[in-house]
Amino acid sequence: MSPHPPAFSPVVLIVEDEALLRMLAVDFLEDEGFVVLEAATAEEAVSILESRADIGVLFTDVNMPGTMDGLGLATHVAERWPHIRLVVTSGRQGLTSDQLPDDGQFVQKPYGQRQLVSAIAHAA
Repeated sequence: MSPHPPAFSPVVLIVEDEALLRMLAVDFLEDEGFVVLEAATAEEAVSILESRADIGVLFTDVNMPGTMDGLGLATHVAERWPHIRLVVTSGRQGLTSDQLPDDGQFVQKPYGQRQLVSAIAHAA
């Protein structure tokens, strides 16, 4: 699979409420050598972000339950942790990089391994 992650791969935090999609994304990225953390909600993701300093990329779905959706999470991360790169996904809406905070990237669902790995590697 190409492109390969950089020699130093940042930790990727995947935030996806659909367990099967989250497991698939984790498998895609771990198969390519990325270190991956996972969360089911934005609130859980914030808790993880507050406890770790090694996260370099956030990959989040837009539509999630809870008090904060994926766009709210991406905005919060861009403000509080500006070093973290953003990759956002949705199957319900298409977004452009202009609609995402901090030059984030958008990956349309359904995505394949090559598409996801490329977006994460580019963000890293």
